[in-house]
Amino acid sequence: MKLYNKNYAIIYINSSFNNTISTLTDKKGNTLMWYSSGSLGFKGPKKSTSLSSQIISEKISSFAINKNIKIIDIYIKGIIIGKDVILRIINNSGLYVRSITDITSVPHNGCRKKKKRRV
Repeated sequence: MKLYNKNYAIIYINSSFNNTISTLTDKKGNTLMWYSSGSLGFKGPKKSTSLSSQIISEKISSFAINKNIKIIDIYIKGIIIGKDVILRIINNSGLYVRSITDITSVPHNGCRKKKKRRV
């Protein structure tokens, strides 16, 4: 059974409080195209807004359609304000979204507690 074909790609969306970076790769992990909020002209606190993530997802999906990519997997990492909007834009662009995975790192046990105060 063949899982992947030539029309398959992966979209990684990495979002932080300061910036949003989206990368389109092939099935082996080679980067085809990437966009970030700063490269599109957003400066300062506007880089982490949902508008910048919308524009990034539109650009990535239009590039994927131009490269004849039809099936994609989406990996999301970080705290994204407009997560639903990003996924809706990619889905409405004509790409078939096979899976959506959240790869945000979660601490196993958290930070160490403060020592108990001695009086």
